[in-house]
Amino acid sequence: MAIAYIALGSNLGDKKKNLQRALMLLMQQGVEVLQVSGYFATEPYGVTDQPQFLNAVCRVRTNLEPLALLHTLLATELAMGRVRLRHWGERNIDLDLLLYENVVMQTPELTLPHPDMQNRDFVLLPLLDIAPELVHPLLHKTVREMAAALNK
Repeated sequence: MAIAYIALGSNLGDKKKNLQRALMLLMQQGVEVLQVSGYFATEPYGVTDQPQFLNAVCRVRTNLEPLALLHTLLATELAMGRVRLRHWGERNIDLDLLLYENVVMQTPELTLPHPDMQNRDFVLLPLLDIAPELVHPLLHKTVREMAAALNK
């Protein structure tokens, strides 16, 4: 069994219900949700002409390997009707695998840890809520340190 961290985001429809439904669907697929951060309203990242997001991060336990967990996240998005109209655009649900144990990997499909997590307040704020002392396996900084650096 492995511990992983997943970012959840929504900026279309009932955002809070979208996040809660995604968590429920993950649990139905055998992903054990151990902890969920508070919900954080954040400004869009990258493409700014869209509604505010509601974001959270969850800590999960799974027997799935990293790529299988990624496929489960993508299947959950699909089951919820996610449509990819534009890169970083509006979406009813977005699930990103941030960290999987201390695994460092880069494939065409998946990069771990998530390559841009240290630059995203919508990831670091919820992560700070549940795992402030978690250490990034490449940067060797805690979530608290990354969040402080981002807010300077």
